[in-house]
Order: sequence, then C-alpha cells, then structure tokens
Amino acid sequence: MAETLVRVSVSPGERRVALLRDGVLDLAAIERPARPDSVGDLHRGRVTAVSKPMSGAFLALADGTTAFLPESEAPDRKALQEGALLPLRLTRAAQGGKGPRATARLTPEEIAACAGQGAALVRRGPDAVLRFATRAPVVLDSPTELARLRPLLGDRVTLDRAAFDDALEAEFDTLAGPEVALPGGGRLTIHPTPALTAIDVDAGSHAGGRDAEALARLNRDAMAEAARQIRLRDLAGAILLDIAGMPVKKREALAAPLAAELEKDPLKPRLLGLTRLGLFEIQRPRIHPPLHEVLGWPLSPLTHGLAALRRAAKEAAAAPGTALRLRAAPAVTAALQAMPEALADYAASAGRVLVLLPDPAIPPGREALEPA
Repeated sequence: MAETLVRVSVSPGERRVALLRDGVLDLAAIERPARPDSVGDLHRGRVTAVSKPMSGAFLALADGTTAFLPESEAPDRKALQEGALLPLRLTRAAQGGKGPRATARLTPEEIAACAGQGAALVRRGPDAVLRFATRAPVVLDSPTELARLRPLLGDRVTLDRAAFDDALEAEFDTLAGPEVALPGGGRLTIHPTPALTAIDVDAGSHAGGRDAEALARLNRDAMAEAARQIRLRDLAGAILLDIAGMPVKKREALAAPLAAELEKDPLKPRLLGLTRLGLFEIQRPRIHPPLHEVLGWPLSPLTHGLAALRRAAKEAAAAPGTALRLRAAPAVTAALQAMPEALADYAASAGRVLVLLPDPAIPPGREALEPA
C-alpha cells in the first residue's frame, strides 16, 4: 500500500495543501480561508424562485449568494415553494460564472443542526486538509494551524517549518502555469476555456522522428501525467486530450491505459472515447473550483499579491523586527487591501504592518520588497 503524507504550508491569506503518495504529489489544493469555496457548508436557505424548465429551485443564502437546488435533490417536491425555508448542504462550489449547487437530502444530524429561523450559515464544510487527511499524517509549518487541527486530528499532526521543500514549491509553481515537462522530452500544454479544457501533447525532440516505440512511450507517459494534472488542478467538465503524432486508429490502443490512469482519481472521471478527430474525450465532475479559477488565468493581481506576502513573511521571520514595504502595481495593492485578513495575518506573524506602495511602473508579477 502506498505511503501517504499530507503537507501544509500556511502564509498570509493562503493555505497550500499537498497529498503525497510514496513521495509523489498526488492531490493539491490552494485555499484562501477568507474566501472559502463553501463545498460542504450547511445552510438554511429561502426559496426565491422555482424553475420548471430547469427542474429545480433557487435559494437565497445568508451571505447574499444564490444556490440552485435540483428537484431530484429535494426529499419532498412539495417543499419547493417560494418563500419556504429549507435546510441544505452545498455540494458544488460556484465556478465558471455559475452559482453553487445544493442538496436538501441531509442526515438526521444535519437536519437537527439546521433548526432555526431565517436564512443562515449553520457550519462550514471540511477544508482541503481535513478532506485529504482522512487517515494520513499531516506535516505543517504554522503553529496557528497546528492549534486548529490538533483537536480534530490528534497526534497525526506535527510541526515542521520546512513542510514544503524546494521540490514541492517547484511543483506548485508548475501548477500555476500552462506547461508541464514530460520525462524524456516533450511537454503538456493545458488550455482552460469557458466551455472545456484542452490538453495538448507536444512531442518535442520526438516530433517527426521515425522511432515509433519512442513516440508511443512518450504518449503513455503523457497520458499518465495528463491524468495526474487533471486531478492536481481539479479540472472539471469536458476535457479533450490530443496526443502526439499517431493516426486515429492507433490511438484507440491507448484508451485502456488512459482509463487506468483516470481510475486513480477519487472523483472517477469518465473516458467517453475518441472523437472523430482522434481526441480523447473525458468528463470529470465539478465540485471544487479548478485551480486556474482560484489563481486566475493569467494569474490574478491577488495571486501575485499573496505570493509577495509569502515572500515578505519569510523575510520577516528570518530577520525578526524588520519593517518592510511592498512596491507593486496598483491592481496588486488594491487586491491585497480588499483582503484585509491577509494583511492582518502578516502583521500578526511579523509583528509589524506591511506598507503598501502602489507603483504604476511595476507590472504584476514583479513586486519588490524593500526596507521600510
């Protein structure tokens, strides 16, 4: 059985979670605790509209968002009346411009917990650490996070200031971009769009070569890595995979190996087959937001800002008492100011406030830390 370990790195405004199997990154998540994805949250929600064409109802939640409850997820269709107050659990995060999805098929304990009047958030669902660490030990770099998790996970949680080593940092850097290098040459390029995600295999030095076995080996490696990237990035919905340099008929032989790699995914994506153009068609359930929506594609000003805060926190920890200021694009400083929890996290850990200096001459991604 594979040895599993969860590693957690906490920085101002952000929590990065990695599950490793035999030392290889197998699942990943990047969370902003001030902006949880809400999957698993228990609510009391009020029905605001019933849609017969969509076979469901829209419910107003206490935070002002609107969730969709399919008719099939209501234990009693008669309860779907405008104005009715229903207990519900969110089963899919808002993503791709669509609101969250909910179920009203709850356990007796959940129904009891939701007793009360008016729309309300009853309790939060499990975060990535709790989802990943069902039995695995957890290593983290934050005493505050240790204090939060110790009552829930007991002695399985330990503190290590180097919870993320250089190799794991490099893996997370790769997850933020579109390209993934393949062993022996070649690369994957990942293209998310509103309608689907396209994954392209570039043969690199094997392109145009006559070594059919080398090309087949590259494609087998590419399929394994593509399946891994799908689950690491939480890609969902329609996914098309275009492998390198093989006729459509020969690609059919690679369907079974690809299906076996997809089977390792806890969400069990479905391999629907080959399109007439020879693209592998994959369908994966939508639950949590895909990583490119969390980080932005291209990277958002907030993502750049939180990365700068992470660097600032490391500098402050290495030189306690040092006052720093961050010079960054106005969009980056504005994004940080819109997340005051992240700035407060930094001030609590560093013992000093980080001074933000908007500078239109600095593009996002080129943020500069300097002594205050």
